[in-house]
Amino acid sequence: MLKNVPHTYVIVFGIIVIAAILTWFIPPGKYIEVTRVVDGKEKTEMVFHYEDNLPDEYQAKFDSQVQTWQVFSALFKGFVKQSNIIIFILMIGGAFWIMNHSKAIDVGIFAFLKFTKKLERNSFMRKLGIDNIIIVLIMILFSVFGAIFGMSEETIAFVIILIPLAISMGYDSLMGVSMVYIGAHLGFAGAILNPFTIGIAQGLAGLPLFSGIEYRMFAWLVINIVGISFVLRYARKIRKNPTSSIMYEEDSYWRKRDKAESTEITYYTPLMAWIVYGITLIALIIFSVLYPVTTMTVGNSSFTFQILPLLTVLFAIIGIFTLRKSVHFFILLLLGYTIIFLIVGVMGYGWYVMEIATLFLAMGIASGLAIDKSANDIANLFLDGVKDIMSAAIIVGLAGGIIVVLEDGGIIDSILYGLSKSMGNFGNVASVGTMYVIQTIVNIVIPSGSAKAAITMPIMAPFSDLIGISRQATVMAFQFGDGFTNMITPTSGVLIAVLGVARIPYHKWVKWVWPLIVILIILGFLLLIPTVTMELSGF
Repeated sequence: MLKNVPHTYVIVFGIIVIAAILTWFIPPGKYIEVTRVVDGKEKTEMVFHYEDNLPDEYQAKFDSQVQTWQVFSALFKGFVKQSNIIIFILMIGGAFWIMNHSKAIDVGIFAFLKFTKKLERNSFMRKLGIDNIIIVLIMILFSVFGAIFGMSEETIAFVIILIPLAISMGYDSLMGVSMVYIGAHLGFAGAILNPFTIGIAQGLAGLPLFSGIEYRMFAWLVINIVGISFVLRYARKIRKNPTSSIMYEEDSYWRKRDKAESTEITYYTPLMAWIVYGITLIALIIFSVLYPVTTMTVGNSSFTFQILPLLTVLFAIIGIFTLRKSVHFFILLLLGYTIIFLIVGVMGYGWYVMEIATLFLAMGIASGLAIDKSANDIANLFLDGVKDIMSAAIIVGLAGGIIVVLEDGGIIDSILYGLSKSMGNFGNVASVGTMYVIQTIVNIVIPSGSAKAAITMPIMAPFSDLIGISRQATVMAFQFGDGFTNMITPTSGVLIAVLGVARIPYHKWVKWVWPLIVILIILGFLLLIPTVTMELSGF
C-alpha cells in the first residue's frame, strides 16, 4: 500500500501546481505601509489594495501574473531563494561525514550509553527510567534554545547527531528528530524571549518588548509538558516493539550505519592531533585578544562577560586530557566547542546560517587533520558527505518553489486580506480564536515568523483595539499560530531539510506528527482564553 504513496518530490511539486492554480482565481493585491497623522501623532498602518487600484508609485513595482508554465521556473527560483539553507545543509553534511569517519561520535555514544547503564543500578533512577530522563533533558534544552533565541535552522546540524543516538538507544529516526526539532519548536511556539517573533511582533504592536513574560512562561511550560509527554508515550511504544515504527524499514540505513560503526575501535593519538590542538589554541587566543568581552543578549536583557578567554583556558586544559586519552575524545571536544561557539555566536554576535556553516566546516577539517588524513582524503570525505545529503538539499529547493509561485502570483497578501475580513463582530474569545486560526493558516503560506509579523501585526493590532482585545493577546495568537504548524507545513525549508537529513518521507512524518499538531493547536486556543477573560500581568 505504501508503494502507491507519491515520492516526496512529487508531493511538493503537486503543491506547487495547486499554488499556481490558486493564482487563476484569487485576485492579486498588496499591503502598503501608510503613515497617517492621528490626534497630532504619526501612525503607520498597513492598507490593502488590489492590483487594479494600486497607487501609481506602486504599480510599476508590483508585477504579478497568473502562474502556468512558471511552475517549472519556480523550481529554479526556489533553489535560488533557499540557497543559503541548501549550502548550509551541504556544508554540514560534508563536515559531519569527515567527523563520522573518525568514529568520534560512536565513541561518544558508547561512552554515553555506558554511563546510562551505570545509572540504572540506582533503584530510584531505574524507576524513573534513564531513557525518559535523557529524552526529557535533551528536549528541554532545545526548547529553551527555541524559546530564547528562536533556534530553528540550527536544528539541521543536531539531527545528524541525535538520530544515531536514538537508534543506539533502541528507538527510531522519528525519536531522533523529536528530541531536537520538536523540542526546539515547542520552545519556538512558547517563545519566551524569541527576538525574531515576540520581539518583532510586540515592537510592531507598540508594546514594551517581552512584556507579559509571566504568562508566556506558564504557556511555555504547559506546551512542553504536553509535547514531551506525547514523545515519551511514543518512545515507550517503540522501545517495546521497534518494528511498530512506521520508519522501521527506512531506518535500516541508520541501523546498518550504526552496526558498521560499532566495530572494534582502536584508541590512538597521532602527532597531527597535537598540532591541530596547538593551531586551534592559537586561534582561540587570537580571538580572545580581539574579543576580550562578549555581550550576550537574552531577550530584552544582556550581560557582558569574558567568555572567549574563559573558553580558551578551558580548551587548553581539557584538550591535553582528551589527547592523552585518544584523538576521538579530542574530536568530541572540538564538536562540543563548535556547539558552544554556535550559541555564543548566535546570542553574542548575531550569527546566522553562513557563520554557523563556516564553523562546522572548520570543525570537519580539523577533525580530518586530527586523524592524520591528507588534504585529498579530507576533500574526498567531504564530497562523500555532500553526496549522502544531496537529496535533503534538493527537497529544500523544491519546497522554495511553493513560495515563489505564491509571491509571483501576487496572492499572498490577498489571502491574508481575505482571512482578516472574516473576523466580524464576535465575542472576545471567538475573536481571539479567529485571529489564531488566521495566523495558523497564514503560517502555512508564510512560514517565516519575522516576515509574518511584519505583515500581520500592523493589521491585527489596530483591529484588536476596535474589538476590545488586548494587543498582548493578539501577539500570543500570532505566537501560537506561527509556532505549531512549523512542524508540519511543507513550505518550511527547515522542516523539509530536517526530514531530508533524517531520511524521513514527508507523508510518513505527517502521519506521525498530525495528532501532536492537532493537540497543540487545541491547547493553543485554550491558553488564549485566559488572555481575554482574566487579568494577567502585561495584558
